[in-house]
Amino acid sequence: MAIDVMLPYYGDVDHFKKAVDSVLAQSYKDFRLVVVDDGYPDPEPARYMGEITAVDSRVTYEKNETNLGANGNYRKCIGMVTAPIVVIMGADDIMLPNYLQVVADGFAAVPDAAVMEVGVNVIDEHGSAVRGLGDSVKSLTTPKADGRTVLHGEKLMTSLMHGNWTYFPSLAWNSEWVKRIGFREGLDVVQDLALLVDVITGGGHMIYDPTLAFLYRRHSASDSSVRALDGRRFDEEARFFSGEADAFGARGWKNAERAARLHVTSRLNALSLLPTAAKAGKLAEGGKKLLGHTFRKF
Repeated sequence: MAIDVMLPYYGDVDHFKKAVDSVLAQSYKDFRLVVVDDGYPDPEPARYMGEITAVDSRVTYEKNETNLGANGNYRKCIGMVTAPIVVIMGADDIMLPNYLQVVADGFAAVPDAAVMEVGVNVIDEHGSAVRGLGDSVKSLTTPKADGRTVLHGEKLMTSLMHGNWTYFPSLAWNSEWVKRIGFREGLDVVQDLALLVDVITGGGHMIYDPTLAFLYRRHSASDSSVRALDGRRFDEEARFFSGEADAFGARGWKNAERAARLHVTSRLNALSLLPTAAKAGKLAEGGKKLLGHTFRKF
């Protein structure tokens, strides 16, 4: 089973190299790695990828002439997919050597599934394990499973609305589903959850295998972290959850509607960022928005 690993890139060069190296170190060899550089102003990624593409025909590198932004580059990557399974990896994350094998085994067992999640640990800028408030809450909403299980429908949606326990770069997708639905335009922070919502409401099933296979890097320089400090992240989240709650109510998914209106993890995340915003000198700019999101009515 061929797997496309799409890697939209813009950011730290050293982290990018580690991400690429982790894909090349996979025990499962039937994959294609496609790096789409969104115009990062450093010649090193192109030089590094040139050395790799010269000796490995599975790897390609392309640099956008103009910066498309996160959403635009992700949508471009989806348009380049050819394999039946696709992973849209973060440019600073790490695949453990077993990741693609776990994914291949999962889709072989449940070939009609739309998406798959694996066991994930979180690391910081330096590669050390971390567990912030958001990740602690994720652990509470993550399904309890000893082995591979299949999830779907309102029960799955409700758990994701209480707290999105998935880590988007670690998700593997049935390419037909992703290419048919695609990323919603105009979203930069919750585009991953929006895609999950569209897949699940469209009848798609999720495989969850708790086998540890992926390291997700969380650090202060990420786009979502910067947006969070001045409130932009939560403006987008508020619009998203309000709209989804209305949609769930219209289809009779009352538990999912309630979870979307409450969205406790989003509120707690906003509240937990107040000290960070103050330390960064953004309390005046973002403090009111963070508090407003924490206590707003959805």
